[in-house]
Amino acid sequence: MPSTLLAKPNINNLLSSTAMALCSAFCPRISANFRPKPFSSSPSKPLLSLSFKVFSSQATDASSQDKFSGRVGFLGLGIMGSPMAQNLIKAGCDVIVWNRTKSKCDPLISLGAKYSSSPEEVAANCDVTFAMLADPESAIDVACGKNGAVSGMGPGKGYVDISTVDVATSKLINEHIKARGALFLEAPVSGSKKPAEDGQLIFLTAGDRSLYELVSPLLDILGKSRFYLGEVGNGAAMKLVVNMIMGSMMASFSEGILLSKKVGLDPSVLVEVVSQGAISAPMYSLKGPSMVKSQYPTAFPLKHQQKV
Repeated sequence: MPSTLLAKPNINNLLSSTAMALCSAFCPRISANFRPKPFSSSPSKPLLSLSFKVFSSQATDASSQDKFSGRVGFLGLGIMGSPMAQNLIKAGCDVIVWNRTKSKCDPLISLGAKYSSSPEEVAANCDVTFAMLADPESAIDVACGKNGAVSGMGPGKGYVDISTVDVATSKLINEHIKARGALFLEAPVSGSKKPAEDGQLIFLTAGDRSLYELVSPLLDILGKSRFYLGEVGNGAAMKLVVNMIMGSMMASFSEGILLSKKVGLDPSVLVEVVSQGAISAPMYSLKGPSMVKSQYPTAFPLKHQQKV
């Protein structure tokens, strides 16, 4: 079974301003149109009856045989979203896609995906809709804006936001989804372009547990492990902590490569030494060779960097 972490209340108070900066966190300036208003949430109803067996996290020894049989929507086909949607299609899922630039949908349509003209239409025609957007503002607009996914949601449907956004954004989208009687799961990922292509992402989920159970087979197509962290906001907070650690590691690694060059050592050998020692991390082996050559293929554009 996937690991379950019980997060303490007010976890955001534990994140210092320094950590937030390292994590490139961002609390967007939210339009008044999107600010939460008082409402009475409709009671959640059971999701549509879908035949599947839970794909166990690869962190365990259990295996799965059946697959999710509902229709899956996918919003956002950028560096991360496109390979993720492609993996779902290749696994035999019935997928409907949408992207603000329609031409990015064409390769997926050629693989068997269907196309809808708006997030609302995708959500209305799918049992579960995934969203992988570039930043908080885009995530809010696609979910809650004109012809947004919220308008197509209702009882028996689920919305899974796998974008990297701040806690406030996750909670805002959750409120709008729940107001429609649907279920919400935040599921930011640890991993970038290559893990997305290889189906090796790590999902940090929080929100409706029943939706987590439902989409677990899909998460296991897209990733190598998944964690359920409790209430909405905990997934985003965990991603901030992970990014803080990763940022400090990469800063130290970069300094080490530069220092090795300055003292006349071969930085390629440094990468090998590090990869075989106690401080070994997959990130060093993955990023090290291109860093030594000063080659930096885009895995996460700086234009999407989020700031405090």
